Amino acid sequence: MINIKLLAEKIKNKNPLTKAEIYEAIECYTKNLISDNDFLPFIETIYTYKISDKELYHLTMAMLDSGEKLDLSNLKSVVDKHSTGGVSDTTTLIIVPICASLGTKMLKLSGRGLGFTGGTCDKLESFKGYKTDIDINSAIDLVKQNGGCMLTTSKELAPADKKIYALRNKTGLVDNIDLIASSIMSKKLACGANIIVLDVKYGNGAFMPNKKSAKILGKKMKKIGSYANKKVKIVLGKMNQPLGYNVGPKLEAMEAIKVLKGEEKSNLYHDSVKLASICVSLDKHIPYFIAKHKVKKSIKNKTALNKLKIMISCQGGSLDLFNEEYKTPTLIIKSNKKGKVVSFNTKEIGNIVAKMGTVKMEENDKIIYENGIRTFHKIGDKVKINEPIFYIYASSTQMAEEVGNKLKKCIEIK
Repeated sequence: MINIKLLAEKIKNKNPLTKAEIYEAIECYTKNLISDNDFLPFIETIYTYKISDKELYHLTMAMLDSGEKLDLSNLKSVVDKHSTGGVSDTTTLIIVPICASLGTKMLKLSGRGLGFTGGTCDKLESFKGYKTDIDINSAIDLVKQNGGCMLTTSKELAPADKKIYALRNKTGLVDNIDLIASSIMSKKLACGANIIVLDVKYGNGAFMPNKKSAKILGKKMKKIGSYANKKVKIVLGKMNQPLGYNVGPKLEAMEAIKVLKGEEKSNLYHDSVKLASICVSLDKHIPYFIAKHKVKKSIKNKTALNKLKIMISCQGGSLDLFNEEYKTPTLIIKSNKKGKVVSFNTKEIGNIVAKMGTVKMEENDKIIYENGIRTFHKIGDKVKINEPIFYIYASSTQMAEEVGNKLKKCIEIK
């Protein structure tokens, strides 16, 4: 049996761990041969002390090799896009149909809401009947048929990561760049794409607090990708305000539709166009500006919108949401002064909406898809007295009032 304390001491003393040592430690923990308490010193030491790029790569691959790996070789070239998380980040629902409409294949495995960040799968399930838990062979068939497919992450992919993340979350060892890099890349490499575009968010609504830390994380993930012979593109994105205007599963799904209809052009639109253009450029080996022209055209002529309709329908989803308009809010919060929007407490906005039942706090919780908020301004926008700054959509008036009192503190107007 591997001696975890000995491995921890080697890391402290800057003695490199071998590939065999790392693999054995991960395998024993994943197979429950080592308890959480016995394995914890290994994670604590990596959290506190630096490990080399090679050790980080072996850690990532050990987590990857702990479960199944998708073989997408029959699809030839496949692009995967991943965001490190943020508030109102609905780019996946926009990018996948755009790319699919332009012949760039995407098989997108996404997760549920986590903490202050909403989950892509929860947004997809706002389309009543949409099945996110289809088997991987069916997903591959849908990519062949439609060019894209969006589903939930398989439990069989990188199970070591899920176990280690749960331990990190329980013990407060989440915000470490090496551990974040290995967690993300073990899942991305398991997904089988040959091109990976990583959207690394930073700011007060992201896991990375500033651009410097985002750059470091990006470099780490790119290095892991290069060891694994994958083409990895890092894109840095600021998250100091909600990316779109809506926060909440159904509201965000509706906003994605409006972006594809050409009706809304917030930061969500611009980020989606940029990321989709990068994906198409890398896949088709064409200059970025040509890819961007194609992406914008796919929105203008509604081919991307029609592609999303096909994708939703093929996975059992209702298309009613495509014709639905925003309903009357439960409560309207208005500005009590005029001025300019200076800042948002973005993470707190995410936390507030999550506690409205839009994110599962416990395994058996039911998501309330309709709950959420709609904003009307971005940083730098002018605001008049009594102008609406938030619409609140809540299960009850009491919930709306409680949310409203908290939201007022999340926007600074000067």
